[in-house]
Amino acid sequence: MFIEVFKNNGIEYLRLAESRRKTNQHGVKVSSKKIILNIGPLHKFDDGEPEYLERLKESFKNGNPLISELKEYTEPLPQSKTYIAEFKEGDSSCIGDLKHLAPCVLDKCFSALGLDELFATIKHSSKIQYDLQGIIKLLTYERLLKPASKMATMARNNSYYTPLVKSSNDDNVYDALDVIYENRQKIFKRINTNITKNIGRNVSNVYYDVTNFFFEKDLPDDDLVDDDGNVIEKGLGQMGVSKENRKQPIVQMGLFLDDNGIPISIEMFPGNTLDHLTLRTAMKNTVNNLGFEKFILVADRGMYSGTNMCHVINNNNGYIVSKSIKKSKKSERQWIVDQEGYIEESPDFKYKSRIIETIVTDEDGKKRKIKQKVVVYWSRKFYNRERSENKTFIEFIEKLKTNPNGFRVSASQSKSLKKYIKKEMINKETGEVVDSKELLSMIDDEKLNEFNELMGYYQIVSSELEMSEKEIIEKYHGLTRIEDQFREMKGTLETRPIYVRTNDHIKAHLILCFIALTMLRVLQLKIQKSMPSNRRKDAYWSYGITGEKLTNILYDWRVDMLPGDYYRMFHSNVKELKKVLSALGINLEPKLFSISELKAIKKSVKIF
Repeated sequence: MFIEVFKNNGIEYLRLAESRRKTNQHGVKVSSKKIILNIGPLHKFDDGEPEYLERLKESFKNGNPLISELKEYTEPLPQSKTYIAEFKEGDSSCIGDLKHLAPCVLDKCFSALGLDELFATIKHSSKIQYDLQGIIKLLTYERLLKPASKMATMARNNSYYTPLVKSSNDDNVYDALDVIYENRQKIFKRINTNITKNIGRNVSNVYYDVTNFFFEKDLPDDDLVDDDGNVIEKGLGQMGVSKENRKQPIVQMGLFLDDNGIPISIEMFPGNTLDHLTLRTAMKNTVNNLGFEKFILVADRGMYSGTNMCHVINNNNGYIVSKSIKKSKKSERQWIVDQEGYIEESPDFKYKSRIIETIVTDEDGKKRKIKQKVVVYWSRKFYNRERSENKTFIEFIEKLKTNPNGFRVSASQSKSLKKYIKKEMINKETGEVVDSKELLSMIDDEKLNEFNELMGYYQIVSSELEMSEKEIIEKYHGLTRIEDQFREMKGTLETRPIYVRTNDHIKAHLILCFIALTMLRVLQLKIQKSMPSNRRKDAYWSYGITGEKLTNILYDWRVDMLPGDYYRMFHSNVKELKKVLSALGINLEPKLFSISELKAIKKSVKIF
């Protein structure tokens, strides 16, 4: 029932009404209204204070109406429960001991990905005696909430409202890492099956890129060799080109991502493996075995090689991959800067394309011809960025041309100039330019002009000959999503530095980080769906809630056990907690909870 205002001869009256649904003559249920009580003119009851009508409605709703005649129509409010907790001096309960409630959410997510069932099956078939599922859950959840070493993670088992691990030997954590590595393909397949079934795996485009993670050590790993000195397995931790300019050994990791922004699989390589040498192995070991229909592989220029493109095509897939302009043939570079054929959308963006036939070497070492569409575009944004990145070098050249006698070119400067001057001008022992006064005449202006001319241009090659230039460019730009995954792994999940030592344990550690990242993205997707739909697709991870914010909210969601088996919840930002839990199907009430009620909360979580 509700109170409403209506007018009669220009005078406002109050009445009590009730909404009902009834079936009309056509058999269709329609809304109707029944008048329960005509209260009287509004001015008769108005007390002259602000917002009388709103206060009247609220008082009726709360069972204590401002108009006494309405009392008999109010429903009695449920009696609030009173909690009595007795504390005795000297009892441990006098000192609070907060426990994490995050497993209420994370358990359902872990199970929804099929991992609970998978590891239960593995434990049964392998006759494992320790708590395999509990250890893997603890390792995964702690990677999300409070990343630490494996033994430090095991020490936090009692930080949860119910301990995750039931067995007592913490050294079993390394046995669990062995199990993870041995069953890595099953893990990828099981996660993919459940995401495909429950969310829908969008693999029209599959993104691939490589990053690396450093170790907290100075020397690279030794290779595993047999008695004859033959390498059986290369050590993963090797000196290589670190994405973070670290001088420690690194391990390479390739990641596949679907078009929803959810990880598909990973593959690991020694740190000195070149990026383009990772692609075929990563595909053979993971995505080629997941039963995907044709997808378009989207990758950066580090992945481009004729052999890689042949492998993609041979598996009935397509590709959109950027290609280095500087490493292209001279005739190709000339075509790029030739302004004929460009479609100018604005002063800030133009593009053109052509279809070419090129000879490449396939995986069997045979030469073959493939057709591909070459799309080039010029962007002012990209041009300005390149100018900014090369600002010091450009200013140096300009000053040198203005006053060549005023310069002594150091070894570090000559390193930047090396490709633009003749070899005889460099002192082989010191690396310095022999005579800076003669440098101006020795600069290769043709190369320097080409360097300036190519600024702002980008080149993409694709197997999709019928796809429009704009669509190819748009799909390629979707690759930025994979950078979000790497930032999340290095930031929120603190994947590096890596402390475990054996190859199998290093790979298992990265697989655990992959599982944690996948769970994080699935939760974000669920929360994102509860938000307004008028959002840009490419803003997927950048609005609503970030990975760091979500994990902080879950970490801060804790409970304290009180005497009488009552549990009291704690959180530093209840409003944000309620927003997250509401998206997952949990309505958090202001009350104390029993252990059975905490289990009911966990049961009510909806992941898919």
